[in-house]
Amino acid sequence: MVKHQHSVTRTACARIPIKYGDFQLCYYTNTEDNKEHLAFYLGDLEGAEEVLVRVHSECFTGDVLGSLRCDCGEQLNRALEAVAKAGRGVVVYLRQEGRGIGLEQKLRAYNLQDLGYDTVDANLMLGHGADERRYWLAAAILNDLGVQSVKLLTNNPDKIRALTAEGIPVVTRVPIEAGLNSENESYLLTKATRMDHLLAGAAGFQAKVFTSSSSTN
Repeated sequence: MVKHQHSVTRTACARIPIKYGDFQLCYYTNTEDNKEHLAFYLGDLEGAEEVLVRVHSECFTGDVLGSLRCDCGEQLNRALEAVAKAGRGVVVYLRQEGRGIGLEQKLRAYNLQDLGYDTVDANLMLGHGADERRYWLAAAILNDLGVQSVKLLTNNPDKIRALTAEGIPVVTRVPIEAGLNSENESYLLTKATRMDHLLAGAAGFQAKVFTSSSSTN
């Protein structure tokens, strides 16, 4: 088991009523960066097993503006709704915009994507890794909240491996897929084919792309 040596500190919490229910929002500082990582939770978590958890990386364009280029905003809302229906759970909100490269670089990557490069190649062309996110912060926040094991809302196997390595047992994966549209189709296909995300529609995406490619040759 590889556990991170940095730590987090919960500095403030407040009740935040949203359309799905009354959540608690907690603000965390940490010993590695000066970013404002958050936990949005519902119910009694101390010592709780099999807690429904979403580890969500910040996406200003999707979460706030409702951009159709990605699935982030829809996943965030679906996660909050699922936690509310379960009556207990956590959405850990990590400030890791653009898979860790930041908003400015993500916008540059979008410009490259508009030229025909996929999201992985765009990041690499800008000198970044395909995915620079780290999940020790999520594990530390879950530990602070008293969570003992989780049912993880994710399509990304890397999150499961990362949390497990940090000592958070993942008892099951809960798929959380967003709707397909003309703007995010290529993005979701890249997630499935190049980043090993477990998307039920991946075969359909690939078939559609193959058919479109064949018809133009």
